[in-house]
Amino acid sequence: MRITGDFDPALLDFPWDVPLEEWPADQLVVLPRGISRHVVRFVQVDSVVYAVKETDERIAQREYDLLRRLERIDVPSVEPIAIITGRTDSAGEPLESALVTRHLQFSLPYRALFSNTLRPDTVTRLLDALAALLVQLHLNGFFWGDVSLSNTLFRRDAGAFAAYLVDAETGALYPSVSKGQRLEDLEIARVNIFGEMLDLQAAEVLHASIDPEAVADDVVARYETLWHEVTYEQEVTTGDVRHQMRTRIRRLNDLGFCVDELQLASEDGVYRIRPKVVDAGHHTRRLLRLTGLDVEENQARILLNDLDTFRVEHGLTDEEQAAHQWVIEVFETVVRAVPPHLRGKLEPAEILVQVLEHRWYMSERAKRDVGISAAVQGYVADILANRPDERAVLGFAVDEVETV
Repeated sequence: MRITGDFDPALLDFPWDVPLEEWPADQLVVLPRGISRHVVRFVQVDSVVYAVKETDERIAQREYDLLRRLERIDVPSVEPIAIITGRTDSAGEPLESALVTRHLQFSLPYRALFSNTLRPDTVTRLLDALAALLVQLHLNGFFWGDVSLSNTLFRRDAGAFAAYLVDAETGALYPSVSKGQRLEDLEIARVNIFGEMLDLQAAEVLHASIDPEAVADDVVARYETLWHEVTYEQEVTTGDVRHQMRTRIRRLNDLGFCVDELQLASEDGVYRIRPKVVDAGHHTRRLLRLTGLDVEENQARILLNDLDTFRVEHGLTDEEQAAHQWVIEVFETVVRAVPPHLRGKLEPAEILVQVLEHRWYMSERAKRDVGISAAVQGYVADILANRPDERAVLGFAVDEVETV
């Protein structure tokens, strides 16, 4: 037997010379399982739960490698831990290989979610999550090949759901996916989800108002809407370019995507804007690297959006040069514009975030970009001056806090 991967040595204590379906119950963890063409069991080592799947050695190795590649590019998927090959039983007969992945905490397969007859609006949120996952996968060059609710895990996320790829054995990772590959994934999704809805209907756990065929079509429609919003090249006139860039970024943020960079081309007075969208999670690190500002993730996302817009507006190709100039001309300018007696109201990064938000609302009303100076003046007079000091909220003076 051979085990490959970054694994806990305690995994060696499990009976790998016994077929997985015959493992004793006292060595298993009972968790909701989705439908799988393979035998899948859950085991626990200390406080960590792992999923173990028996499959062909070639398939196990391929899926392990693919999941590791998806992990490196931050695609929502289960974490690969190890593959066990060369298994034999007590009589020396060969057994299938096993793929070990870390169980995604607080996640559920779709059948467990439907076990209580979900309301239609909850089903809608599941479909949104699956469509968003498929868009993310395609943006990263991943062709799934077996899109389905069964091959997805869902986690509750502040009233919505987040979806994770759990089965990648039919997938492939390319520099980019073609339109034909995307359409094939969509047709596979339509057929698989229709079948899954029929199964739920037969089991009498599907809400009476839900039409299986409509659900399958709805997933495809949601994907197409989201894909268009994320990828289309927007044309704007010179006078509106800044405000429309900000509006486009806000729409993408509302859909759950963050903008990593903007591509902008100009021809005959018309600007063409194409955003590069990414998952949330890396913006704090990127802002710290570029500017030295250590802020929260949502703050970092907003500030980086403004930095990228600033770089495009000033025609700066060097990202680090643009960041240095932005800190001086935007961040420090805004902070200095706040009267000294009001600077204890909020931390500097949060002040700039709120100024940018105020600028957007002022620009919406004016139907044009009002500029940073007007936004600062309006924000200080109308909002910041009426806020309580942080020291009053925290219960102590800010300058009394000991730094360690």
